Amino acid sequence: MASKVRVYGKAQNRTALGIVHAYVVMYPHATLDDLRKAFPNSLCPDSGVKELFLPVAEAEKFNTKMSLYFAKPDEVIVLADGSQVALSQVWSKPSFERMVEQGALYDVEIAEFEKTAHPGQKGGYRLEYLNGYVPPVPAAAKKGFPWWAWLILGVIVLGIVAAFFFPRDKEVVVEEKIVERVIVDTVYVQQIEDIERSFNAAQFEQGKAELNDDAKLALHDLAKVLRQNPELKLSIEGHTSAEGDPAANMVLSEQRAQAAVTFLVEKEGIDASRLTAIGKGSSEPIDADNAEANRRTEFEIL
Repeated sequence: MASKVRVYGKAQNRTALGIVHAYVVMYPHATLDDLRKAFPNSLCPDSGVKELFLPVAEAEKFNTKMSLYFAKPDEVIVLADGSQVALSQVWSKPSFERMVEQGALYDVEIAEFEKTAHPGQKGGYRLEYLNGYVPPVPAAAKKGFPWWAWLILGVIVLGIVAAFFFPRDKEVVVEEKIVERVIVDTVYVQQIEDIERSFNAAQFEQGKAELNDDAKLALHDLAKVLRQNPELKLSIEGHTSAEGDPAANMVLSEQRAQAAVTFLVEKEGIDASRLTAIGKGSSEPIDADNAEANRRTEFEIL
């Protein structure tokens, strides 16, 4: 079956959010239970939370300690009954790939990641409606439905009828949704934490220091924050687990931190004086029982 909606995004977690938004557009009467059935928790076992979807009020409680959900006003999914739902924002590459496969079941396809934003667009994701697809119109409440809303509904219906009798080879309607928030004062602190999480979810190959595409996308977002805050300086610290030779781990952590700094300087044009690369090896574990958690890169604000 031909796809009905295409999602464009700049990062895995933002694109996952776009897939859910596309589903809600296609099924405007979907409830929280419907979302959980359509996108079960098993898709993302590394989310760090039990539920991929939570009411915003509950999600905000998690975010007071660590930002685990998309719960900002321009990130939440608004359902037909007016309730607001937050999606988990931690997505590794394997989990994201499962999410893409799940979206395909609902005729949602994913475009290649956009390396740069469109003019005037700050980031996030956007939707395209394909092959003449027109999203369904939610049924309006019988009481208090204003005359002008009936007029708008009539225009939409006429458009659907016209599309049926006068089909085009391919009709694309673009709906924009900006997810990235504006930086005010020290809001960049939260942004950097989110980017750090995306960078770590991208994961280095074992024993290597080469950046993959997902890691580069995260660093591209980090470069934007640095350009918007010229006074900001960062220390990029590489950490490894205790497995293997300590001396080799120290060298590897230094190489990974330096790879991030080199990309920001040479590919993104960030002044090298604002960045420091440090390798910590296995000297600073954060969880003695979880080697994976200790393999990380931290962005420390100086």
